[in-house]
Amino acid sequence: MNRTGAELVRHALETLGVRFTFGIPGVHNTEIYDQLAAAPGVEPVLVAHEGGGAFMADAVSRLGGSVGTLLIVPAAGITHAASGIGEAFLDGIPMLVISGGIRRDTGRRFQLHDVDQHALLRPITKGTWLAKSHAEIVPAIYAAHALAISGEPGPAYVEVPVDLQLFKGEAGALPPPPTAPRAPQPDGADLDRAAALLAAATAPGIFCGWGAVDAGAELEALAERLGAPVATTLQGLSSFRADHPLHAAFALGPSSTPAGVNAFAGCDGLLAVGTRFAEIPTGSYGAKVPANLVHVDINPASIGANYPARVGLVGDARPTLRALLERLGPGTAASRARLDAQVRRIATDKEAYRAEWLAHDSGGRVNPGRFFAALRRALPRDGVVVADDGNHTFLAAELMPILEPRTFLSPTDFNCMGYCIPATIGAKLAAPQRPVVGIVGDGALRMTGLEAVTASGRDLGIVWFVFNDGELSQISQAQEIPLNRKTCTVLGALDIGALATAVGAEHLRIADDAGIEAGIAAALAIAEAGRPVFVDVEIDYSKRTRFTIGTVRTTLDRFDLATKLRFLSRALWRRVRG
Repeated sequence: MNRTGAELVRHALETLGVRFTFGIPGVHNTEIYDQLAAAPGVEPVLVAHEGGGAFMADAVSRLGGSVGTLLIVPAAGITHAASGIGEAFLDGIPMLVISGGIRRDTGRRFQLHDVDQHALLRPITKGTWLAKSHAEIVPAIYAAHALAISGEPGPAYVEVPVDLQLFKGEAGALPPPPTAPRAPQPDGADLDRAAALLAAATAPGIFCGWGAVDAGAELEALAERLGAPVATTLQGLSSFRADHPLHAAFALGPSSTPAGVNAFAGCDGLLAVGTRFAEIPTGSYGAKVPANLVHVDINPASIGANYPARVGLVGDARPTLRALLERLGPGTAASRARLDAQVRRIATDKEAYRAEWLAHDSGGRVNPGRFFAALRRALPRDGVVVADDGNHTFLAAELMPILEPRTFLSPTDFNCMGYCIPATIGAKLAAPQRPVVGIVGDGALRMTGLEAVTASGRDLGIVWFVFNDGELSQISQAQEIPLNRKTCTVLGALDIGALATAVGAEHLRIADDAGIEAGIAAALAIAEAGRPVFVDVEIDYSKRTRFTIGTVRTTLDRFDLATKLRFLSRALWRRVRG
């Protein structure tokens, strides 16, 4: 079978069910783009920057249904996209990365884009392939896709040299697309031990991450059976609905909200599902995890990595949790009593924390508690909320109840600023009938704000709420305590209205609490009509999140006395000197 390499790439993407590719055409991939122009099932999306394209692909994968795919030029396309590829790699998000490559049929050196793509991407992908013949192209793409979605998901990369794209060659009999890989399942004896440990706990708890995002029903049943409160990671915020009475909080340990801290006080048996106990959700590892830990994860390297597990269960969350439920059997009088007590305590603590935020004097600016309460009322349950990296991320985690799976997207372990604007675009393409809103800081907006032109050019109705305070707030707050100085975290003025005009978006402003309800409603109406809109929210950051307070304390507590005294004296001296 004689086909060009570009035709073979198209064939592979079509048979894999790829819906969108993101990237910019160049001399090393124009043949593939020309093929996709005639591919009815695959839509190539032109982006402003390959980094934005990678975040779009990430969001497509997080919404589910298709693997987000990059189609980029080599060298600069690879390095530009590396931040989004790295985010997907550390967050466990599948991504298919395809680039062109230099000609390998000329014998020439120092060609345009002549660098080792594989050396660049090896640390942030699960695997890389170089197609050296026409017959290798389709199998390489199939293998990369299979690896991307197997085990703990992640990005996989295929380089297709431009000479293979340009010329026809013998591809041989094309293989069928691979079947979905089968996830490992834990041993029955280990399941028995885990169930016995959880059943014996007098104060059990559940901690879940993104790996449990599709196991919500099983998590609810287990929480109710055990009478256990549930906390989530940041990335796993949508893995357990916030309106379930046993949902306690985001984060584990002293960086959690009062409901989370109190619900897990004295926890003597913890079920952790789909989480690696990474730095953010543990508040810089300030969480106290009990010795009786049952750790469920599809990646064996995650189990016991940061906290020793009494029982480790390597497997997919849903079938593993179902097996645990079967072994636990019906609830007991003790578990029902725990459930009732936890429900009352969590409800009381949550209401008190809400009241604390609503009572906060925001000095004429927008109170975050009031903003998120209004946004939750305005969005349907399946509305998608995309956060960037910054202080607003943790405000959203603490104050915005997330009610359905895969409806909260945020950069986490790689922790990229600039995620939100492009990720909302990917989310809207993947779920065009659902409202998509972004929460982005003014600092992160500066990184990828021009990507909004991709949304306006496609008539995508997206709302970007820009939390505008003139600082890189998460870092500036961390500077205040030990340094009493803000270095490179105070931003210059940014005319968001002018930016909106430049990229073809609408612009609104919410200046204070009185404008919250009307501002959100007007923005959603504009988006409903197919127009993107920036909403300049003059946010008040004077009240710190519990996450920030708890994590700063945990970090400072680790320092020795001499270092603490040095930090304190430096801060006091600077305060005295002004």
